[in-house]
Amino acid sequence: MIALLSIKSINAQKKIYSTKTGTAWFDAGTGMEDITGTNKSMLSAMDASTGDIQFSVIIKGFEFWSALLMEHFNENYMESEKYPKSTFKGKITNMDKVDVTKDGTYPVTVKGTLEIHGVKKEVETKGTLKVKGETIAASSEFVVVLDDYKIAIPSVVKDKLSKTAKIKINCNYTLSK
Repeated sequence: MIALLSIKSINAQKKIYSTKTGTAWFDAGTGMEDITGTNKSMLSAMDASTGDIQFSVIIKGFEFWSALLMEHFNENYMESEKYPKSTFKGKITNMDKVDVTKDGTYPVTVKGTLEIHGVKKEVETKGTLKVKGETIAASSEFVVVLDDYKIAIPSVVKDKLSKTAKIKINCNYTLSK
């Protein structure tokens, strides 16, 4: 009986926020070519009591201005049949500075493991949490080196495709009931 009460107490203290409509955006273009993609169906969850955060993005969910660009992205660069998703699992390291019961904007630092193209790398970036009522808007922007994730750039397009990709993440979390 005591163990059951302890479990209920622990669960009551957790504040889990989630979204099924987070947005992942990237830009890997140069001045010669617009190579941007947007995915508006990112799954993400955040535990406001611990700072644990994770997300998952289906690679084929990225949309582009050109069907040919989308085909090249999925088949040649991201190999989305072989590596169907990208994930992040980490922690907001300064969650103790965020008061989810008080509306406001809070700068945060996020650290964890980003997996792209089957390669896992430790990353750290800055972001913002905007608390309003029972919702939290999270945003972050960072740069990844494509070669670090074994994403090859063919020599024929080396001037059109950047060696890095700027990534933006935006999530509007709601409190899970």
